[in-house]
Amino acid sequence: MIVKTLSEVLGTPHEVRAETWTSRRLLLARDGMGFSLHDTIMHRGTETRMCYRNHLEAVYCIAGVGSIEVVATGRSWVIEPGTVYALDQHDEHILRAQTELRLVCVFNPAVTGSEVHDATGAYPAAGGDAP
Repeated sequence: MIVKTLSEVLGTPHEVRAETWTSRRLLLARDGMGFSLHDTIMHRGTETRMCYRNHLEAVYCIAGVGSIEVVATGRSWVIEPGTVYALDQHDEHILRAQTELRLVCVFNPAVTGSEVHDATGAYPAAGGDAP
């Protein structure tokens, strides 16, 4: 059994920060679950363009208000507590945080822990980053 707390991740290399977000990686590839689990904060007033061509992602909002837009179609949805979205088609998208957003994110395949978005908005393919 794996038991971890958020406080164990804070301040470690698995609390990864970027300009528009902070991701606290709770479960990683080395945990052997086949997915990774992140507690992510999108910073208030930011927008982040992403396209996970190497991963599938599901996101559940537990706090805050924002929106997600699919770049190809321009269609957008409000993101608020209780909203889940799944990027099942490797959708290029823009996530906007009207307020600070707190999101629970699941990635398949699992990330190793230190990934950040590349110039295309993607994480490297599995095995492309050292733990």
